Amino acid sequence: MGTEGRLRVGAVTLGAILLLTGSIFSGITPASGADSVADRLRRLEDTEEIRLLLHGYGRFLDARDFASFSALFAERDGEWIGGMGRAKGRAAIRKLMEDSIGTGTPGAPNRHLFSNEMISIDGDRAAAVSTWMFLVQAESRPQTVYVGRYEDLLVRERGRWRFLRRTVHAEIPPDPPAGR
Repeated sequence: MGTEGRLRVGAVTLGAILLLTGSIFSGITPASGADSVADRLRRLEDTEEIRLLLHGYGRFLDARDFASFSALFAERDGEWIGGMGRAKGRAAIRKLMEDSIGTGTPGAPNRHLFSNEMISIDGDRAAAVSTWMFLVQAESRPQTVYVGRYEDLLVRERGRWRFLRRTVHAEIPPDPPAGR
């Protein structure tokens, strides 16, 4: 193959590499094209910290560690809304959980599992929606008791993400109608 043929093959190869590279990396460029790498990195770090917050909620709830559980909420304005009632502020949230669920080591193992987290961040505020399942130990195997979704408003407080409001919806079985 002559020099001209090698140049043509090289140009085609380079074009294919650029096309492939553009296809691979097009999904990670910001939609606006204006975000810096530092902004994108910050958003990824925030998303991961929020995901850890969502999962820490279940871990502390299952362990009945309501001191750690309530610390996941904004100090004064954090609010929990669900089938057991409504509470605002860390102390009130902790009391609601202790009064409703009890303290001490749970009897049979139970677990809250989470999936389908959709997180949207806007500066020091964020919103998240996720799916949850609550499982308990039945006679010989785990049994799903509830399936539902969380709707969250989050706030960065003293450099850490916290729940500003967590609304718990049971979908299977469904929440009772309002007023009952």
